[in-house]
Amino acid sequence: MPDLVTSIIGASMTLSNVLVCTFASLVLGCCSALIHMHKNKHNRNFVVTLAVLPAMVQLVIMLVNGNIGAGVAVAGAFSLVRFRSIPGTARDIGSIFFSMAIGLASGMGYIGLAVLFTLIVGLATLLLINFNFGGGRQNRILKILIPESLDYDGLFDDIFDEHLESYEVDRIRTTNMGSLFELTYLVTLKKSSVSKAFIDAIRTRNGNLTVSISREHAAMEEL
Repeated sequence: MPDLVTSIIGASMTLSNVLVCTFASLVLGCCSALIHMHKNKHNRNFVVTLAVLPAMVQLVIMLVNGNIGAGVAVAGAFSLVRFRSIPGTARDIGSIFFSMAIGLASGMGYIGLAVLFTLIVGLATLLLINFNFGGGRQNRILKILIPESLDYDGLFDDIFDEHLESYEVDRIRTTNMGSLFELTYLVTLKKSSVSKAFIDAIRTRNGNLTVSISREHAAMEEL
């Protein structure tokens, strides 16, 4: 497939080549953004950034174009960006690298290769997401308040064995001026939804104090 590995940029850049590469970068960047949005919570500003990121990377690559001094200067400038960016989830960071790879290929003139890369990686990403690859049952965070008079060691084991696939103690701390214990567990439910019977069983054991169950914090997914 010679056309895919042949750059459209010759010895020097022309306006037509720049326009073609920029158009391809924007189209493929929008594809990258749409893939990121599929079954994923997303921020509008982040999605727009994904769409235009390949075009920005492409222009930087074209401007450097073998100039070592310019390359070093650009690397130093881009290294400052990380200090002004907030942490993202693993999928957010993967989408950023996806868009940057498209921009790199377009910036070097390999439009066919950029299109092929977008199709293969995009299709693979969609298939893995739709087939719930690596998903399984998600862990939840269970928090239970108990009076200080209760011995928390093994207090809920029989209830957990009935309703949970697995559980482990994550944290134990005192609250309310030491009159209560807050027990935090990492649990995996046997069913996808939280049953009322499970919550009611805990409430009868902890004196009807607060019981909460939630998904794992987003911070646990950050790279």
